[in-house]
Amino acid sequence: MVGIVFRTMMSMMVFMALGFILVKTKRTLSSYGKLISSILVYCATPGMIIASFQEMEYENVQALQLLKFFVISLLVQIAMFLILRLILGKKIEEDSFKIFSIGSFMGNVGFFGQPIIIALFPFSPVAACYCMMFATSMNILVFTLGEYLISGDRRYVSFKRAIVNPTVLSLFVALPLYLLKIKLPSFLFGSVLSLRAMSAPLCMLLLGMRLAATPAKQVFADPFTYAVSAMKLLVFPAFVFAVTSLIPGLDQVFRMTMTVTAAAPCASVILALAELHECERQRAASALLVSSILCVLTMPLVVRLIILFPDFLSLTV
Repeated sequence: MVGIVFRTMMSMMVFMALGFILVKTKRTLSSYGKLISSILVYCATPGMIIASFQEMEYENVQALQLLKFFVISLLVQIAMFLILRLILGKKIEEDSFKIFSIGSFMGNVGFFGQPIIIALFPFSPVAACYCMMFATSMNILVFTLGEYLISGDRRYVSFKRAIVNPTVLSLFVALPLYLLKIKLPSFLFGSVLSLRAMSAPLCMLLLGMRLAATPAKQVFADPFTYAVSAMKLLVFPAFVFAVTSLIPGLDQVFRMTMTVTAAAPCASVILALAELHECERQRAASALLVSSILCVLTMPLVVRLIILFPDFLSLTV
C-alpha cells in the first residue's frame, strides 16, 4: 500500500512540475490559473461526486455508512478546531493564527485525497464516496466556521452559501440518483468519469503555476508554513486515526479512508478566504504550496503507520 501511495503521489507531482515549468519558461501566464481554478470548481468537482456515486449500487448498509462517515468527518473537524481554540485562546483572533487554525484541519480532500483513495481501494467504490462526504462536511464548515473565523464578522456566515456551492449542489444531484438506483446514459457517465480523472492533474498543474509565480523565499523561509503543514499532514490525521479507532463498528476501509483523507494537504479554499478578507494572503498561499509538496513524504508515512498499528488501542496497551 505504501508503494501505491508513493507512486500515486509522484505521478501527481509530475503535473505540479509541468505547471511550474510552463510559467517559468513563459509558455503560459500564472494569471491563467483562474481559468483552471474555475474548471476545477465548477466542472471537475461535480464530475468527481457524480461519478463516485454512479459507480456504486445502492445498499441500505452502504447508505448508512456514508451518513455515518459524513457525521464523523464533520465532528472530527469541529473537535480539532475546538481543541486549537482552547490551546490558542485569544491568539486565535490574530490573523496568522486564523490561517493556522483552519489550515490545520481543512484539506484538499477531493482533488488530492480521492486519487489516493481510489489507488488504494480500486475495487471499493464506497471509499471514493467517503471522500466526497468528507469534502461536503468540510465545505459546509468553510462557509460557516471558516468564513466567520477569517472575517470576524457574522454577516459573512451564510447558511445559503454553506448549501449553495458546487460540492453540496453536486451531492444533491448524485444522492437522489444513487438512492433511486438511476444510472446515467453511457455517454454522460463517460463524461463525468473523464472530469474526475482530470481533476487531480489540473489541481497539481495549478499548484505548480502558483509556485512558479511566488518568490521561493516567501514560500519556504517562513517557519509558520511548516507549523501549519505539520498540523495538517501529521497531527490532524493522527487525531482522526485515534478517534476512529476508538469508535466501535468501523471497518478498515472506513477508518483508513478517513485517516488518509485527513492527511491531504491544506485546502485551496483557505487561500480564497484569505484573499477575500485580506487576511495573511501570502502565508495562506505558502501553507497551501508547502503542505502539497511535503505531502509526498508524509502521506506514505501515514499509510505505513496505519498498517503497522491498525488499532489505536494496541498503542495504549
